[in-house]
Amino acid sequence: MKYFLGLIGCLYLFGCSTSVKQYQNEKPILQLDSYLNGDLVAQGVFMDRWGTVKKRFVVDMKASWTPEGVGTLVEDFKWSDGTKTQRIWTLKKLADGKYEGTAADVDGKALGEAAGNAFNWAYTLNLDVDGTTWKVQFDDWMFLVDEKTLLNKAVMSKWGFRLGEVLISFQKK
Repeated sequence: MKYFLGLIGCLYLFGCSTSVKQYQNEKPILQLDSYLNGDLVAQGVFMDRWGTVKKRFVVDMKASWTPEGVGTLVEDFKWSDGTKTQRIWTLKKLADGKYEGTAADVDGKALGEAAGNAFNWAYTLNLDVDGTTWKVQFDDWMFLVDEKTLLNKAVMSKWGFRLGEVLISFQKK
């Protein structure tokens, strides 16, 4: 019986999700195609599941959008261990505050939605871990603090188990 109750408890925890719609009345309004436009810089950390900072990074970004609602976001990462990586996102603005995105290391499409000052999207990233590619799920939340500052928290998981999280602060230049 106790195993059954434990299983029900786990299903409850994993089954609950937060909707971005709960932030629809929060200000300032996050318009991705406006905020993610031009030059930005971000600083962040990757923390393991126990909250220990494993890596720090700085990202220089250049973003632009076409009149048709397609954005390109070039992210140049400089990691605390001296490595450099680049990710190029192609973002597409859809109806009703929804977006989709692709990048070379994203498996399929990232799907997201904006409401009020928040944006949430989910995607699977092909992540190199010691020479092996892991498919890692991201639950990525962004919150616009003011016209220049965006905070981001992304929880990483594999097979439903939390691996860690990424915290990032974006600044428009």
